[in-house]
Amino acid sequence: MPAPTGLSIPALGIAQDLVGLGVADDGTAEVPVDFDDVGWFTPGGRPGARGPTVLMGHVDSTAGPAVSYVLRDLAAGDTVDLTVADGSVATYTVTGTEQVAEDTFPTAAVFGATADDVLRLITCTGSFDAGARSYTDNLVVTAVRTG
Repeated sequence: MPAPTGLSIPALGIAQDLVGLGVADDGTAEVPVDFDDVGWFTPGGRPGARGPTVLMGHVDSTAGPAVSYVLRDLAAGDTVDLTVADGSVATYTVTGTEQVAEDTFPTAAVFGATADDVLRLITCTGSFDAGARSYTDNLVVTAVRTG
């Protein structure tokens, strides 16, 4: 299956190329270095295959809102398009959003195998912990392949 190369969320006005993300030294998923980038977790799924294709982006930075700030505005029924390396477009429809605690993040549920071609968009949310310089929660948007 070809790799995803671009993201489009018409309801939010997002049209973005994707950067590749891997696994960080501490065993967690890498996040984009640039706050304006959206990354694809390359060890995970791909459009057209069973399992989750996982994309991650920052909610904000010290300079203000970042690319994933508006993900909280996604609603069930909104569409998300992924352009893949062969030029085709995979369309997903949002089925729901969930706020999960970062310290008990459900890794297996978000990144684990699924019977369907699904997309997960992840960003930070919740309260900001100034001491840790991070948010307490993550927003996980789930969408299923519809086209």
